[in-house]
Amino acid sequence: MENSTYELTVAGVTRQLPIIQIAPDLAIASFVILGDCELVTAAAPLLAERLPEIDYVVTAEAKGIPLANEVSRLLGLPYYIVARKSIKPYMNAPITDEVNSITTQKTQALCLDGKDALAIKGKRVAIVDDVISTGESLSAVERLVEKAGAVVAARAAILAEGDAAKRADILFLEELPLFPL
Repeated sequence: MENSTYELTVAGVTRQLPIIQIAPDLAIASFVILGDCELVTAAAPLLAERLPEIDYVVTAEAKGIPLANEVSRLLGLPYYIVARKSIKPYMNAPITDEVNSITTQKTQALCLDGKDALAIKGKRVAIVDDVISTGESLSAVERLVEKAGAVVAARAAILAEGDAAKRADILFLEELPLFPL
């Protein structure tokens, strides 16, 4: 696996993704959009045009943040919601849930600030992320949104990894394979 890469083209942008072993029997192509303005600004309009009418975009900290920002901007939404990975001192009455995703490989908290929970109550939201793989992060954000009283109108990502590409309930631009070892 050392120095192996996977060539991905999404929204007309090509990247060489390093293949990284994450378990004794599994490797993934590491897709990181943080800092990649070209890819985010190319992919966001393609996702935004596929979304139904929504009031808010919600994402999990951290890699989905630039995509949530750009999709919200394109849709004319002045604010998006970030489920944080820990309770912050500024949060008032946060709502929490737990997630164990393929990339973190340990249980993490996801938290919605109480003011964000109030903002989305009774609203239609799209959960947006960079990659949907096992769906664990997506499910945790969905549980938070539902605890807040919002309706999940769409689940969207730039990439669907592995079996996630077979899901009929998500919108995505390209498939990303897993690499069994």
